[in-house]
Amino acid sequence: MQPSYTEAAEQYREKIQAFLAEHLPADWIGIGALDAEAAATFTAEWREILGNNKLLAPSWPAEYGGGGLTPLESVIMAEEFQRAGVPTGGSNDAFSIQMVGNTIVQWGTEEQKQHFLPRIISGEDIWCQGYSEPNAGSDLGNLGCKAELDGDEWIVNGQKIWTSAGQLANWIFVLTRTEPDAPKHRGITFLLCPMDQPGVEVRPIEMLSGEAEFNEVFFSDARTAKENVIGEVNGGWAVAMTLLGYERGEAAATTPVAFRGELDRLFELANEQGKADDPVIRQRLAWCYSKVEIMRFLGMRTLTKFLAGDHPGADASIFKLYWSEYHRLVTELAVDLLGADALHIEGKLPTSSFGTDSTGAPNDSGSWVGTFLTARAGTIYAGTSQVQKNIIGEMVLGLPKEPRSDGGPWKDVPK
Repeated sequence: MQPSYTEAAEQYREKIQAFLAEHLPADWIGIGALDAEAAATFTAEWREILGNNKLLAPSWPAEYGGGGLTPLESVIMAEEFQRAGVPTGGSNDAFSIQMVGNTIVQWGTEEQKQHFLPRIISGEDIWCQGYSEPNAGSDLGNLGCKAELDGDEWIVNGQKIWTSAGQLANWIFVLTRTEPDAPKHRGITFLLCPMDQPGVEVRPIEMLSGEAEFNEVFFSDARTAKENVIGEVNGGWAVAMTLLGYERGEAAATTPVAFRGELDRLFELANEQGKADDPVIRQRLAWCYSKVEIMRFLGMRTLTKFLAGDHPGADASIFKLYWSEYHRLVTELAVDLLGADALHIEGKLPTSSFGTDSTGAPNDSGSWVGTFLTARAGTIYAGTSQVQKNIIGEMVLGLPKEPRSDGGPWKDVPK
């Protein structure tokens, strides 16, 4: 069986393809072919084009500056953009539009929607994510970053870590502990907090690749308005899980496309290195092909639920575990194909520290070794492989839960 889209969906795909043909240069092969400066310039200009054509936040209601597209139309657009090698927005728009923007659409008050959503579209507000903490390990519910209400403002104290692109943001959506005496998942509040204030400090973390896209964020009596709570006070866990569903919904469509493009480059690399006829290499390449095909079907399963309005739940962990562990192994094969050439970095490093290198990237050691180094982080960010296995075992397969207590660093938060 080969699942396919409806005829109407394919007609919309043709519309998106025509849009890309109209707005991209005739010799365009993908943003991965550009150097860092040219890629940044293109992304800024492309974001403006998308905004002018109501495609920057395609699924948002039109009254908030969105495109009003159906979930299926939004997915088709994301697929075609991935194949063409163009971004769906700016550097922080995965956080600004896909995550917190969609969450505000679902959970926010009308006043919050009217205030924040247009500012996201315009680029005036640029967002990052404040979830993980150094003392909470892989258990997000153990967070201890504290927020206390002081008149008309929340005062925030604590630390977040692995804040992607935090150095570029001026707002952060942050999970805070607002009721230490409540069970750990019930005393959490989802706050929107400005970063351009004296009480917020951002410190970069240098990665194995030499890049510094991750950051630590320190809050020292940082303040945000009382009304900047999304959802209910002490009810932030449900909001946080909604946001993670938006993070993984579109990825179910685009991730398999990206990995198939990367695999095609790997086949080319095997030929260029004269190793395509090696039986061991051929077996490993065949294994990669089978895994990418399985990933495609896993993505379709997740996507089917997403398009039906059922945001990905615990079973989304299967998809995340699968692609991140696969990527670690496929990039090891790429380095093996390069052999001694992997010791000499030639060409530019990947344009992103997440997932595959961008479409159009040169098939050289710079791209592959850079991707090899960042692929290790894929088994950690957005939930470690160990945590994903626990979720699958307990919440999908119904296996007995691991022994646990309700204690943790958050219990030590001063009142």
